[in-house]
Amino acid sequence: MKNNQNIQVIDKLYGAFATGDMPNVLGAMHPKIVWNEAESNRLADGNPYIGPDAILNGVFVRIGDMYESFALKNIELHDMMHNKVLATLRYHFKVKTTGKQEDAQVAHLWTLNDEGKIIGFQQYVDTKKLADAEKE
Repeated sequence: MKNNQNIQVIDKLYGAFATGDMPNVLGAMHPKIVWNEAESNRLADGNPYIGPDAILNGVFVRIGDMYESFALKNIELHDMMHNKVLATLRYHFKVKTTGKQEDAQVAHLWTLNDEGKIIGFQQYVDTKKLADAEKE
């Protein structure tokens, strides 16, 4: 696919995530997508997550359990070579157990196949900030 088409796929995915439209989020993914959370992230214990169901249950459900609120802000999408899209953004969240609110710098590296399905994801995030927010 052309990079502008890849950008559109990822932009639509973030739009679906923002509205809680999980069927469209998961529908953008290839059945054998390989998803990796950032090293030292609490959710990295399942790396790599293979397939949309593993991502739904291992990542998204757990995010819902951990955070009172969780939003993606300031999303900028960058064309990359070889069917890749880099997203730079921020997580704004409030931890349920501590009540702490935080704002963390994030990057997502997406890989798509020639049909426009997402086949890879790598998260990069300030894991110390995430961990500190969970501490009493």
